[in-house]
Amino acid sequence: MLVVVRERDYVKVADLADQFAISEVTVRSDLEALAARGDVRRIRGGAIATNMPRRERPFEESESEFAAEKIAIGRAAAGLVRDGDTVILDVGTTTAAVARALAARADLRDVVVFTNSLTIAMQLEAVIPRFSVVVTGGTLRPLQHSLVDPLGDGVLDRIHADMIFIGCNGVDAVAGITNINLPEAEMKRRMMGAASRRIVVADGSKVGQVELARLCAVTEIDLLMTGPSADGPALAALAERGMRIEVVDA
Repeated sequence: MLVVVRERDYVKVADLADQFAISEVTVRSDLEALAARGDVRRIRGGAIATNMPRRERPFEESESEFAAEKIAIGRAAAGLVRDGDTVILDVGTTTAAVARALAARADLRDVVVFTNSLTIAMQLEAVIPRFSVVVTGGTLRPLQHSLVDPLGDGVLDRIHADMIFIGCNGVDAVAGITNINLPEAEMKRRMMGAASRRIVVADGSKVGQVELARLCAVTEIDLLMTGPSADGPALAALAERGMRIEVVDA
C-alpha cells in the first residue's frame, strides 16, 4: 500500500479499497499504521506520502487533485473582489480556480487582473472588456504555463494592486509559505511586493508542508483560504502565530 501512496503522492481510502479488494475499515487501519511510522500523513478521506522527495508536477496533473476544495476556495476568494479592484493572480491550480470564479461573476465590472499565468490569462479572455487582463511577460515555463525571469518582472515595479491571490506548495507555522521551484518563487515574492493585501489560496494538502523555496513568513500574509482536508494541529499552529484562516467547505 505504501508503494501506491508514494507513486501517486495522494490516494483516497475508497480507491485503495477497490484496488486491493479490501474494506475501507482495513485501509484506514493500514494507513493509520503507516502514519504512525511517519511514512504517510493522513488527511480526510485519504493520505499523502511524507518521506519522499517531491517533484514538480505538470499543471494538468495537479489540477484534478482536491478539485472540489479548489473550486470552493476559488469561489470564496472571488467573493472578496469588488468593482474597480486591481488584482494579481499568481500561477497555480487554485489561483486558476479563482480566475474561473471571477469570470463567472457577471456582476463585476472594471476589474484589472495582472498575472504571469498563460492559463489564467486565457481563462479571463472571455470577460474582456468587462475585465482588463495584463500578462507580466517573461520566459515561459511549460510545466506550469508560467512566465518567469528573465524579464518576468517588467510591470511589477510600476503597479500597486489591491490584493494578490498566491498559490503555493507549503504552508507551515515555522517555515512559512513555501514553493516547490525557485523561478516561480522569485516571481511570487515580487508580485507580493506589489499588492496591499496578500491572500494565500491552498487546498488542505498544502497545510503543514514545507518545500524548497521560502516566500515569506506566515505573519506577512493577511489571510489563508484553505479546505477541510487541512490538518487540524497544523492549522492550530498557524493560528497561534497570528495567521487569519478561513476554511472553506467543499
